[in-house]
Amino acid sequence: MSDPCSFSSLTRCLTRHLNLLLHVDFSRHVLRGRVELTVEALEDRFTALTLDTRDLNILSVSANGQPAVFTLGPKHSFKGTPLEITLPFDLTRGQHVIVEVKYETSPSAAALQWLTPEQTAGKKAPYLFSQCQAHHCRSMIPCQDSPSIKHTYYAQVSVPKELVAVMSALRDGHLVDPQDSERMVYRFRQTVPMPSYLIAIVAGALESREIGPRSRVWSEKEFVDKAAFEFSETEVMLKTAEGLAGPYVWGQYDILVLPPSFPYGGMENPCLTFATPTVLAGDKSLSNVIAHEISHSWTGNLVTNKTWEHFWLNEGHTVYLERMIGRCMEGEQFRQFKAMGGWKDLQDSVNTFGANNPLTNLIPSLQDVDPDDAFSSVPYEKGFALLYHLEELMGGPEVFMGFVKSYIQLFAYTSVTTDEWKNYLFTYFKDKVDILNKVDWNAWMFTPGMPPVKPQYDTTLADACIVLSQKWLKAQDQDLKNFMESDLKTLSSHQLIEFLSLLLQEDPLPLTHVKKMQEVYNLNAYTNSEIRFRWLRLCVRSKWEEAVPLALKMATEQGRMKFTRPLFREVFNFEKYRDEALRVFLAHRAAMHPVTSGLVSKDLKVDTSKTGSV
Repeated sequence: MSDPCSFSSLTRCLTRHLNLLLHVDFSRHVLRGRVELTVEALEDRFTALTLDTRDLNILSVSANGQPAVFTLGPKHSFKGTPLEITLPFDLTRGQHVIVEVKYETSPSAAALQWLTPEQTAGKKAPYLFSQCQAHHCRSMIPCQDSPSIKHTYYAQVSVPKELVAVMSALRDGHLVDPQDSERMVYRFRQTVPMPSYLIAIVAGALESREIGPRSRVWSEKEFVDKAAFEFSETEVMLKTAEGLAGPYVWGQYDILVLPPSFPYGGMENPCLTFATPTVLAGDKSLSNVIAHEISHSWTGNLVTNKTWEHFWLNEGHTVYLERMIGRCMEGEQFRQFKAMGGWKDLQDSVNTFGANNPLTNLIPSLQDVDPDDAFSSVPYEKGFALLYHLEELMGGPEVFMGFVKSYIQLFAYTSVTTDEWKNYLFTYFKDKVDILNKVDWNAWMFTPGMPPVKPQYDTTLADACIVLSQKWLKAQDQDLKNFMESDLKTLSSHQLIEFLSLLLQEDPLPLTHVKKMQEVYNLNAYTNSEIRFRWLRLCVRSKWEEAVPLALKMATEQGRMKFTRPLFREVFNFEKYRDEALRVFLAHRAAMHPVTSGLVSKDLKVDTSKTGSV
């Protein structure tokens, strides 16, 4: 099957191993160096191959040490540029060749964000981080940039000696750069085959603390102790996940807390999960992001979607596992509560995209669609809802988790499609095929909008949130005096998030109500990012002008797209402040991550061609 997001020859050859030698150049904002790809021919008389690249400067190509002819094809808007390589000899099926490409990245490489010292917590040293998922590895390394191809990798990375480099691999020592005594070379090895989108690199003024027998937390020193406290339950989560899904095969499980501009909540880079600093709530309440990234060690990293159209296989199963970890640690009611919250997030995504938008299909067509444009909570929460529905039909969490574990062990180290997953589901539950045949698969997989079945979740933990939200929704002005600070005393931060989410699902509250809410609950004082994000959206929707600068401040002082994009959209939709939203975005755009600024540009309908490069 072909991958609509890749130019590379996926059926004719496959990469088995990458050997990377990179020099991080902070003055020019480029990586320069070389990659050696060990490529296996899948056909006889194999003489040419295509690799994915994007904005790379290719200096030379060789095959087994002999110069190879190469040409670059036309540039595609998001797929980049195919690199066509003609070998100076031919291979028979099963033979390997080492293709070496010397190259340099562009300062605008989509996978990389270069931060000035001012953009870091420490303010003294520059910082580089990569984010390759979904299709950005090709802007950092010429490769077969498809999740259908898995390979091991070794790397050597040269950085200024006052900085530290880490990668999505096991650390393998460091030494003074033989070419430059002012630099250090850090070495890495990843011996578990993995797709290109999981290659990750960071260089900065990093420190680490041990948080478990196989875990360290890494960040700038300003965050490191806070992060060590926040993620102290990591080993318990790892052991819980192993009990559910089988042994953890990656050796080390470290967590890196990035600077605030990191666009995602977390990224499951093997051996080194990336996490946004917005999860540092101070009370461990947002550590479900870590449970999610840990779960990816099985679903996503070990069993991988074959193309991005099957992204729900990564994310639906990972949310399912994440909530099973929550069930083991906090109880079934907690899992049910989280599942209800997820259903609301799904409703929010469907509302944003539109209920007839094909990108709300569980399996969207990505023919000529940029995977970044398709990103939403749909694969996560529609995927989870399907798995939860199947769990109910097949006999409960223990029974269905048995299937998930078996699926993981069977397809470990491979990439799969939905058909392969579904065929195995029917094989595993062969005595329940009649029930499985009654599932409306077409409605679940290929129909836009909300799922055909809404699960009945246990509302025990949500009831208090529902009661309080209804009280606010029904209150007349004369009823506002009945609200008091103690309303929130018994609610956990999870429940406060749910209370605000429920209000966001309704028509905007009258301005008098949100002002009263601030007066009695003082929600402006909350620093928990998930609470603050929802509260500020609520205020802007109710047209509270004082909240506009607070919303724009949150949208720009961190760059997690889950927060930044909706906050900008809310202010943009407040007619009086539309120009202010645009002004603030344009003022901050240069400091934003390239993926974030590109998507906010689309949200705010900014014509990027007229306002300089993004």
